[in-house]
Formats: sequence, structure tokens, C-alpha cells
Amino acid sequence: MHAHSISPGMQQCIDACLHCYRTCRETAMNHGLESGGRHVEPAHFRLMINCSEICRTSAEFMMSASPLHAHVCAACAVVCVACAESCEDIGQMDECAQACRACAQNCRQMASQPNALSSGTHAGGARSGAAH
Repeated sequence: MHAHSISPGMQQCIDACLHCYRTCRETAMNHGLESGGRHVEPAHFRLMINCSEICRTSAEFMMSASPLHAHVCAACAVVCVACAESCEDIGQMDECAQACRACAQNCRQMASQPNALSSGTHAGGARSGAAH
């Protein structure tokens, strides 16, 4: 028996995060490295790798039913928007920019619904430290 089930909205966000993770990573490692020039400038290349990692992390927080998923999703949305803008500025990276924008939109929705876990788990349940 599962204590938590994933809502359709959360599943959509997980899917968008995993798609963005894969797209950013593959674009950076293949298109970016092969194209060279602005595609591998340190700030842009780091942003793509960081974006892929925060997307993967966001998906993992949601899949594990972490009550802190909304905070990670909020950060993910910010990073995805920055990555999309960087990819659009450089050009020839439309697929990556689109994946980032879709992920940002989904993550903003999850961030605005901190209690999206169907079990009713909330951030207050994530306390650490002294016994209650």
C-alpha cells in the first residue's frame, strides 16, 4: 500500500522535469560541444548542466513525495527560465528552450501548490531537530 499517490498535475510536472533534464543534458553534450563557439562558453554551458541537474532533482523530490518539493520546484522554474533565455540568445537551441519553458511553467504551478501531495503531507511535517 502506498501512503502517497501522485496527482495528475504532479505527474505532468515530473514528466516535464525529466524531459528538460534529458534535453538540456543531451543538447549540451552533443549539439553544444560539437558546435563550439558560444554554445560552450562557460556561463552558458554551466547553466545548461545546472538546469539539467535541478530538473532531475525536482523530479526526484516529487517522486519521493517530499513535502519540500514546492521549494525545489520554485528554484527549478527560475533556473529553467534563465536557461531558456540563454539558449534563445545563442540560437539553434529551440528544442532545449522549449523544454525549459514547459518545465518552468509546470514547476511554477507545483510551487504555488505546496500541499499538492494527495496524502495531505505539508512542509511543516519536515521538521528536524528536537523531539516534539
